[in-house]
Amino acid sequence: MSISPQSFLKHLIHRDILFFTGVPDSLLKYLCLCIDQSKDIKNNHIITSNEGAAIGLASGYHLGTNKLPLVYMQNSGIGNAINPLLSLSDSKVYSIPMLILIGWRGEPGVKDEPQHLSQGEVQIDLLNSLKIPYDIISKDSIDYKMIIDHGLDVAKKKSSPFVILIKKNTFSKIEFNLKKQRKNNLSLTREYSLDILLKSLPKNSIIVSTTGKTSREIFELRELNNQLHENDFLTIGSMGHCSSIALGIAKTNPHLNVFCIDGDGSMIMHMGTLSTIGQELPNNFHHILINNYTHESVGGQKTSSEIIDFHLLSKSLNYQDYCIANDQKSLNHLIEKLLNNTNKPALFEIQVEPGSRLDLGRPTITPKENKIKLMKKIHELSQKK
Repeated sequence: MSISPQSFLKHLIHRDILFFTGVPDSLLKYLCLCIDQSKDIKNNHIITSNEGAAIGLASGYHLGTNKLPLVYMQNSGIGNAINPLLSLSDSKVYSIPMLILIGWRGEPGVKDEPQHLSQGEVQIDLLNSLKIPYDIISKDSIDYKMIIDHGLDVAKKKSSPFVILIKKNTFSKIEFNLKKQRKNNLSLTREYSLDILLKSLPKNSIIVSTTGKTSREIFELRELNNQLHENDFLTIGSMGHCSSIALGIAKTNPHLNVFCIDGDGSMIMHMGTLSTIGQELPNNFHHILINNYTHESVGGQKTSSEIIDFHLLSKSLNYQDYCIANDQKSLNHLIEKLLNNTNKPALFEIQVEPGSRLDLGRPTITPKENKIKLMKKIHELSQKK
């Protein structure tokens, strides 16, 4: 029997955990939605750009209040958090206590996507190597309150982080509406916009797409339109790094047109890459931002893109042009400018409504097959230059 996320949160609040920060995770999404809706927490829930920032923010909260914060993340984000975990909150450095909830994707013996398997396999060994004490909660943990209490007691006693791994299907579902997370209604959807893009781009374009539903939709659109997948690199993991991947391809293949199809959560997670792109000024790099203002794949929580002016941002980072679309007319204009633009790199922002088809599938080729097909295509195009 699954655990009520409302009851879980109620116990945390009872134990004086009143500050929450992190990056949304699909295994924790119902708990995160409860945190968002809680009147007891009010403004003390902050979604950060990446997991390392959440550890830093939580550390600042403790320094300013002498209270314990809670950090949440997917286990794929531990890589972002290791630096501050070992050089900031560790007991040998500043010794900062906090409770960390980690969604355990790729747990051995549990079916999951390829990008989560290795991370899931090494999860326990990784925590042991980091010397971070931990416990595990699953849907069958009738003693979950005792586990929370034990974790908080250890964190306080040792004045250092304590991790609770959350298994798949631990929390029971609650109803929520993605569109209510947004303040504006937009006429474009991501899948429709991607369909127009794929049909419009030159035949030999190289596409690098971000993780989540963007890559899934691109794969299915290629299938639907009887197009090959050899020009696409579908970044199924490594959130925030698709622009770096695209830049690497563009810099080493100046004869190719490279289109990076990014998302707002992904771009914000490692926004520093934009400065690298602006510094390198690749004249074959096209940066497309599909902005739906949410972490859609993991629950629909808001990103900070509502307060970002991507035009000013890209200009300040030496992007040479910018264009925005939020309806059919402006999308047509954006496509025309994208195809004829000579000022590169350029940023093309497409604002869309959150949401996707209920029957949206996943790529039926493996990541390695995707890599081999793309590299073969790049080599083939290089021979023709």
